[in-house]
Amino acid sequence: MNEDPDVNEAEEAKLDAIVRHGPSGAIALAGISTAIVIGMWFIFYFAVFLPRGVIQ
Repeated sequence: MNEDPDVNEAEEAKLDAIVRHGPSGAIALAGISTAIVIGMWFIFYFAVFLPRGVIQ
């Protein structure tokens, strides 16, 4: 394990810079995934439910 304080401070500074930017990639992935699921739901709705007509 590296016990050099200068190296530890440099690593912590790099980590702080990364964390400061936030989880933008994860949020983008979640947004894209949600859009795909909603799009698939609309395709299923318009392709399956509407052609069958009103259920009585």
